Amino acid sequence: MSFPFRAALYGLVLAFCATPLPAQPTRPAASPRRSTSESPRPSPKPQPRPHGTRVEVDPVRIVVDDGDSVAIRWPGAGEEVVRILGIDTPEVRHPEHDIPYAQAFGPEARAFAMGAFAAATRAELLRAATLDPYGRSLGYLFLDGRNYSVLVLKARLAEESVSRYGDNGFPKEAAEVLAAAREQGPLAFEPPADYRTRMRELSRAMKARGEYSER
Repeated sequence: MSFPFRAALYGLVLAFCATPLPAQPTRPAASPRRSTSESPRPSPKPQPRPHGTRVEVDPVRIVVDDGDSVAIRWPGAGEEVVRILGIDTPEVRHPEHDIPYAQAFGPEARAFAMGAFAAATRAELLRAATLDPYGRSLGYLFLDGRNYSVLVLKARLAEESVSRYGDNGFPKEAAEVLAAAREQGPLAFEPPADYRTRMRELSRAMKARGEYSER
């Protein structure tokens, strides 16, 4: 991708962050506690890779899964799945994870992430000291020096997750996330954690009737 095109695309991403979305239905404020109907999580494990300091990442090696998770294809070191800290974005369709339907604004959050990472000329990963309960790295990603979590919050395509899960050892970054969230106003989508719970219940019912497809 040529530098002028990258610059133009990144400018569009930043402009999107600064432009309010059209008026949308509001939702109740998210509870800082996880829904009691969510399945218990396994205990996290220590992060085996370097953590606590920013690591340079070639942006072309970052593959976006959805608005809050990516995979990094390290040369000669396999793939690292990263759950981005500070945010929870609406879900895209993941039938293999009991999410048979995309959540409202999930595809938009994923498209925002794809544009932001494609436009970046420099990326850095700041890993936490532990993996998440599913074996993914936890970390903040910085694009040309800017915290991606803050960017997607300003675009109103994520809710903050610091209130739910804590600062993961990064109080400065967590404070930036919370400041961006305070400026959001009401969001147009239900809390993604609540949506995941609903979809898992729906998936169980569909599987019991033989109606579930993982394709």
